[in-house]
Amino acid sequence: MTDVRAPETDPFDPAAERDDQPRPGPASPGGGTFGLADWLKWVWRQLTSMRIALVLLFLLALGSVPGSMLPQQGTNPAGVQQYYASHPALAPWLSHLGLFNVFGAPWFAAIYLLLFASLVGCVVPRTFRLAGSARTLPPRAPRHLARLPRSAEYATALPPGDAVEVAAGVLAGHGFRLRRPADPADAGHWVSAEKGYLREVGNLLFHLALLGVLVSVALGGLFGYKADRLLIQGDTFADTASALDEFYPGRFVTAADLGPFTITLNKFDASYISSGSQRGQPSAFDAQISYTEQPGGPTRTGQLEVNRPLSVDGAKVYLIGHGYAPEFRVTDARGQVVYNAATPFISGTTGNFLSEGVVKVPDAQPEQLGFTGVFVPTAVDVGGTLESVFPAADNPVVSLIAYAGNLGVNTGVSQSVYQLDTGGMKRLTTNPQLLLPGQSLKLPGGQGTITFTGYVPWASLTITHDPGQLPALICGIAALGGLLLSFMIRRRRVFVRARSGEHGTTVQVGGLARTDASGGFEDEFATLAAELRSAHEQAAPEKPAAHRQQEGE
Repeated sequence: MTDVRAPETDPFDPAAERDDQPRPGPASPGGGTFGLADWLKWVWRQLTSMRIALVLLFLLALGSVPGSMLPQQGTNPAGVQQYYASHPALAPWLSHLGLFNVFGAPWFAAIYLLLFASLVGCVVPRTFRLAGSARTLPPRAPRHLARLPRSAEYATALPPGDAVEVAAGVLAGHGFRLRRPADPADAGHWVSAEKGYLREVGNLLFHLALLGVLVSVALGGLFGYKADRLLIQGDTFADTASALDEFYPGRFVTAADLGPFTITLNKFDASYISSGSQRGQPSAFDAQISYTEQPGGPTRTGQLEVNRPLSVDGAKVYLIGHGYAPEFRVTDARGQVVYNAATPFISGTTGNFLSEGVVKVPDAQPEQLGFTGVFVPTAVDVGGTLESVFPAADNPVVSLIAYAGNLGVNTGVSQSVYQLDTGGMKRLTTNPQLLLPGQSLKLPGGQGTITFTGYVPWASLTITHDPGQLPALICGIAALGGLLLSFMIRRRRVFVRARSGEHGTTVQVGGLARTDASGGFEDEFATLAAELRSAHEQAAPEKPAAHRQQEGE
């Protein structure tokens, strides 16, 4: 047996890709002037090359980085405004480059469309080539098998035709595709065998799946939407644009495309670890809800947990956050109750749900009232400052500062419900006033009274509808499967020739692998050659081969 180092490519494969060969272009020597049609063909060839596809894929990934690092106008407009306030010189330049709306910027769409066109131009022609090669028989056996990277030679007592038939049976049993000469009298006795077509199928599957991922992402961006809703325990909301806190529709989505379902937050429970090194860490969140899929439809109950969304009317509802909503009752100077509701306070970065919020009372007379406050779930006085030492409401306290004047809610300019514009108001209390549940604060000048009556939890919900999510998942799995096929399967060929000689029949076996970067074909070939030799020895007659040839004559 003679072993030679395996080449990098298969010289007998007519369908082998040769992307590294120079393509004709405007700088190519020898030939004529380039017209418009020639330029268009050249640009298309460059665009559909694998090199350009990889460059565009890199640019797409690079362009996505600002979208994950900077606040985006479509998902976090408040963050964009805060960035303008923090970086007044840099923010206009970033906005001019479209970095606050990366995924809707023209340059990002251009990269995306070019990558899509490049993949289509790469994959579609390759699909036809693969379909043709999948039906193509292995090539004819070379005359000199000893020149192949792997070869073996031995003698057998079988006639050449019988030896080739035995070899064909062994190779077919290993799943090789076979080819034999149409007329052995002219071409000799040989058989060609090929295996590993799934390698090219895996390569093509990966490219098709990558193309499918791009289509799925575009499908989600065009026909999907995302919305947020903060829901206080006991409240109900309908999936309409006016009832949502924030609504981010796709390019082709309108308010009429929202599902007509309603959700009620019946009860929300949160529990925390109370001792040990992980004290204060959450242990469980549970939102008990009831919902209807359409107006007048049956009411169903459900349970929302983290990473366990509710699927309703093609959308998914996720539980993404929670907090506390202190309940206040406000009477004005006339003694009338002008406010009696739970007001959501938003926790900051200090931890343990120390939350801030505002109360706006536009119906108070003779002046409108406003309050800024801090809710402390488990209050402890640390050096004259209230701090929360545990996220559960074990010792709830609220700290309020009162204002009177014009809230500015009737100016036509939209205001945040979590901020109080005190420009047209006067401060009624010099220092923050602390209230325990059930306690009241009388405002100076007979302006009224505010009572802290208790608190209820709230939950933050995100509603998403992404028609491209499932196709993207399927395409991602297909891409992974294609890569595994490409990496694990080797395209290899084995040839067997049998020739008559003075001392009987000589069997030559040769083999090569198109790519064998991970090694292993030499062992496979050695095992296969030994099995062929054993099969020939078992099939050989007991009497000498020369006597059998005389009987045949």
